[in-house]
Amino acid sequence: MKAVTRHWYRIALHAASGETRLVAASGEHLGQAVAEAERAGRGAWAAAVEPATGSEIPLGESVGKGQIVELGALAQPVAGFRWPTGIVPTLAGAAALAGACRGWIERAPRVTGPTAGDASSRAPAHLYVIEAQTEADRLVDLFLGLIERLPAADNLEVRVLDHFEDAGATDVWLTSRVDARRILRFLDDHDEELVGNGHLELSVYVRRHKATLRLTEHKTVVWLAEQRALADDVKRWLGELAVPRVDALVTVRDAPHFHFRPAKSRDRKKLGEELYRQRLRKVDVIRAAG
Repeated sequence: MKAVTRHWYRIALHAASGETRLVAASGEHLGQAVAEAERAGRGAWAAAVEPATGSEIPLGESVGKGQIVELGALAQPVAGFRWPTGIVPTLAGAAALAGACRGWIERAPRVTGPTAGDASSRAPAHLYVIEAQTEADRLVDLFLGLIERLPAADNLEVRVLDHFEDAGATDVWLTSRVDARRILRFLDDHDEELVGNGHLELSVYVRRHKATLRLTEHKTVVWLAEQRALADDVKRWLGELAVPRVDALVTVRDAPHFHFRPAKSRDRKKLGEELYRQRLRKVDVIRAAG
């Protein structure tokens, strides 16, 4: 039997009271270590992470699952924002994210290539972009709530990104032509596996409006469209989902950070097998640059 390697991490647990304490926790992957630390944290959540040093690992890797080592209070500031499962800043980068909060902004239109999912178009597109962010326990409701409000939806794309297990390539999986109801049912059945995995990017295509609703690898929800037809509707829907407009959006991508998968989720190979069982097709493999 292959030996299981457990990795140790220093994890800043932030409580609703504002107190932050540092613990060391282990797991076969970062998601397991975060889950162990939060389980012991009595309602506190992982606000920042970094690999543990040898002196902080008791008895090496022989220590059993579930053991948490208290390392004391953390003096440096961290964002009180509760990051969605799948992403977490590093301890060094956490202070730069102090302004992180729930909210949405409208970004300036940008010129880009063909809209994602529309391979027939080769002309540059002016994409209108609305980006939203919310806390961990509200992300599923936000993403699925927007899908539920769309007038139509045609395909779901799942991108298994190149940094998942350092594979060096992104696998692109696509459903056949479906509708919003089936997409919602599929995501609802696999919300922890897909929405909670920081190595994935999910996109719902709305072909009639040349638009994409995307859950990014940084757990922001982005509306990209060549037309402004639904822009006011998207803004109204965000209000209905308790996401306010803000002047600036501070996200985890603004500082050094980690991506991870949930503690009980599948590894890359088994996830691909599950997507195949769910009748998604692997339509592309994109090699990482360099």
